[in-house]
Amino acid sequence: MEYPIWNKVEACIYKGQKSYGVRETGEVEVLVGTSSRNSHSFLTHCVTHRKIDDKGTREFRFYVDGECIKTSIVKNGTYYDVEGQKHIPRQS
Repeated sequence: MEYPIWNKVEACIYKGQKSYGVRETGEVEVLVGTSSRNSHSFLTHCVTHRKIDDKGTREFRFYVDGECIKTSIVKNGTYYDVEGQKHIPRQS
């Protein structure tokens, strides 16, 4: 099954990356403190995916504590940031 949102997670407790897919909305609450029982909400981040039209145009939004930080569009397989500029992938 294909997912339009793919999250890769790295943490010091893992030997390698962990990953998971999301279809429409993925929300993460980050808690901080001294243990799982003594934790306090630090922030929530959320990524959403919506189909805009029948031509395959998709919109992605990233939120921190309910505020939209970034919006992107994928149209005809090309990624655009919110200002409509074509995204040039980062070279590894």
